[in-house]
This record gives sequence, structure tokens and C-alpha cells, in this order.
Amino acid sequence: MTGLDFGLKGRHVLVTGGARGIGRSTVLALAAQGAAVTACYVNESEQVESLRRELAEQGAEGFLDRCDVTDHDQAARLSADAHERYGAIDAVVNNAGVISHLPLTDLPPEEWHRILDTNLSGMYHVIRGALPYVAESASIVNISSAVAHHGMPGAAHYVASKAGVMGLTRALAKELGPRGIRVNCVASGLVETDQMKAVSAEGRARYEQMISLSRLGRPEEIADVVLFLVSHAARYVTGATLDVDGGI
Repeated sequence: MTGLDFGLKGRHVLVTGGARGIGRSTVLALAAQGAAVTACYVNESEQVESLRRELAEQGAEGFLDRCDVTDHDQAARLSADAHERYGAIDAVVNNAGVISHLPLTDLPPEEWHRILDTNLSGMYHVIRGALPYVAESASIVNISSAVAHHGMPGAAHYVASKAGVMGLTRALAKELGPRGIRVNCVASGLVETDQMKAVSAEGRARYEQMISLSRLGRPEEIADVVLFLVSHAARYVTGATLDVDGGI
């Protein structure tokens, strides 16, 4: 994690998909900065329990709340509960997402909708639910993917969802800017998460050859960029998509 002070002490941040990977690193980075964090997850797991323990060991103000972001009512409750617990929400980090790999000819409608409902509609549900509770000059950060720029065979549903996130970000930056709310997007590259464990050594080598820095990213490297975007240092940044991909 970065040693920089982003001035987040006493701020309240809502993070979706906070139990694993980029979300987990973001939660821990925010807590280390002194922010109060409300993070959500969809299923109970050892990762959830271990994150609870780690936050407690840090003495951090953090609460993990179970929420399915594809459910509009659950997303609204998440923000209401967060507000009741820690007050106004200073930032929302939309990280919850799912992926699968299927060519279009084998892609059933229910799988198309599962990916879009989580990765794109889930952000709509969370942002709409949070708006009554966000502070003045709040920041919203949406996690997208570099594949939205480059495409990827066998994942039209995933690529479409992540491209939609970029469009949603630009539209909401225009719509919410007059309220002082900034909306930005992080397009992450290939990152060392659970999803990469299934990739063969040969596959990893191919990926590394595609990347200018010749390695996969680490979740905390994405989290550091999120810290910047939710901080006062990014006070004049909105509607932007920051590519954090090692130079694909």
C-alpha cells in the first residue's frame, strides 16, 4: 500500500464487492488511511471472515454488509444502513463484478443477463440508492476493465458490460457535476486475483508479453488509484477513465 496520506481520515466510503481481489485491497487501503468503510459482499465465505478479522485487528471503522447489488431494494438498503452507521457517504466505489467465458453461439440469455445485471445494472442500483445519502463534493469511482478498449473473444457479455460502465461514468459525470459530485472510472488490466489462478503458466507468459511492464498488476496498485480518485487531490477530475493496466 502507498505511504502517501490522501486526507481520508474521518471520511465514509462505500465499497461493493469488498471481500476479494481489488475490492478487498481497496477496503484495507481506505481503512489504513483512517476512513470509515462500509463494504458489501454477496455470499458468506472465509474471505469475508478474514477481512472482518483484519479490520478488527487494525482497529478500523469498518462494517461488512451482505448485499446482492442486482437487487434494487437491497442496494437501497445498503446505503441507508451505511448512512445510519457512519453518516453521510463521501465516496462510492463500485467494484462488484462477475465474469465468464463463452463464445456468443454458446452464450444463453440468462448468462448474458447475469453478467450485465451485476457489472452494469448493479452500479445503477447502488448509485441510485446512495444519492440521497452522499455528501457534498462526493466521489464515485466505477471499476471497469481494459477489455472495454481492446475487446476479448469469448466474452462479449463481459466486454459489453465494462464498456457500459465507461459510458455510465461519462453520463453521470455530466448529470451529477452540478451537485459537486465527481464520477470517474478505473479501467484495470490483468491483475493477480482469484480469477488468474485458473490460468496456465503458458497463458500467464502470453499475458505478460502483452504488457509493457512485463508483469501482471497487483490489487493494491488498483486500490492506490482509487484512493487518489476519492481524495481531494482529484478534486478537478471527473468523467475520466484512468487506464491502470501496465501498458497493454
